[in-house]
Amino acid sequence: AVVAARETPRGLPRRRRASHASSPHRSASMADAADELPLTRAMWAASEAAVTASAEHEFLLAMLSGELAPRCFQYYVRQDRLYLLDFALALRRLAALSEGEDVEALRAFADGADVAEASLHESFFAAWGVDATALLQDDQAPTTLAYTSFLLRCVADGRAEGLAALLPCFWVYHHVGVKMLALRATTYRDRARPPQFDAWIDMYGGDAFADAVQRYRALVERAAAAADDATRGRMAHNFQRACDLEWLFWAQALREEAWPAYARGVVHQASHEMSFD
Repeated sequence: AVVAARETPRGLPRRRRASHASSPHRSASMADAADELPLTRAMWAASEAAVTASAEHEFLLAMLSGELAPRCFQYYVRQDRLYLLDFALALRRLAALSEGEDVEALRAFADGADVAEASLHESFFAAWGVDATALLQDDQAPTTLAYTSFLLRCVADGRAEGLAALLPCFWVYHHVGVKMLALRATTYRDRARPPQFDAWIDMYGGDAFADAVQRYRALVERAAAAADDATRGRMAHNFQRACDLEWLFWAQALREEAWPAYARGVVHQASHEMSFD
């Protein structure tokens, strides 16, 4: 059986085992908050096509139906582990660019991402018999590298730009989690799934993750409100491009994307041969 995560990814606090249904009041509160956070809501509206495509992605629907090949989900989780390492790095770099309460808030999000790698992921790897030695051989696949490189570049461009680029990782995950909770209770209620699929849906569709989305949105909203029009334009662009990359991340896992045969192992070989003397 899957062990409940002690901490949850992307900056969530300690929580109890997720239930199999999210509170109906939570989705309503997310909608009600739109008037209070209009700038991030506008970014979301401009990216509606990408968000809808993610929610309807074949990878996620196959999770619900139980038809997703276990190797594809394992591939996804192993790539997500690598992604979260750079996601946490991006959050810490944003914290270094911040002031006041935002510093601790961003560090807390980064710590949550770090602990996720040692909790939810480890529970999955233990169930699959994947040990640390095998994980050390993993490299970021092309889409993972494209996504993490994009995030780190946005952070390097500026604090506001970086904050906006990281928001879809929170918001899109919760959006698809809520959609999947609803579908699991209706269309797919009689389908059998591996326990890891249900644990994933419970986490991202749950109330604790909704709270994290709202907290991070508030950071982005304040940054956008203080920015000039040109910076807001870059923030909106980064948000939309990150939504596109979320869709690509699902697609990558479905086809188990890999580097060309001639390129495999290059990173490990280079890291062993590199000297800093």
